[in-house]
Amino acid sequence: MKKLAMFILFVFALMFAANTISYAQSQPVLYFCERYDSRKGEVGVSDRFTTGSLTVMVKSDYALNLTDVAIQYDKYNERTGNFDYYKKFYFTIEPDMKYVFFSKNEESDLRFDDPGFYRVFLLDEDDKTVASSLIEIIR
Repeated sequence: MKKLAMFILFVFALMFAANTISYAQSQPVLYFCERYDSRKGEVGVSDRFTTGSLTVMVKSDYALNLTDVAIQYDKYNERTGNFDYYKKFYFTIEPDMKYVFFSKNEESDLRFDDPGFYRVFLLDEDDKTVASSLIEIIR
């Protein structure tokens, strides 16, 4: 329990530090929303959600130059203090995209079934990290 409390404190401290010192975006940013609407845009942006499907957003100042990508979830294991592989979903995007959303489709449900802390990655075709973020899932 003490490790979990320290982890949560670390996450909030990291978020506060990043918010106060990051003025320019030098890397793609990955974040979450309930859904993406063609008229309203991002609906329900947060880093804390209940179980179910979510939309993963990626925004960049430059073209991502990617075609075959994956969204991977790693779940925090309280017993070991490590993140363990949870799920992976594959998508195809256009190389010139700077702003892209990944949502539920026929092949990918983008569901979080269990409460906990997750590390979410956008991976390129070589499984290298393009962007990542942390999210908390509650019941």
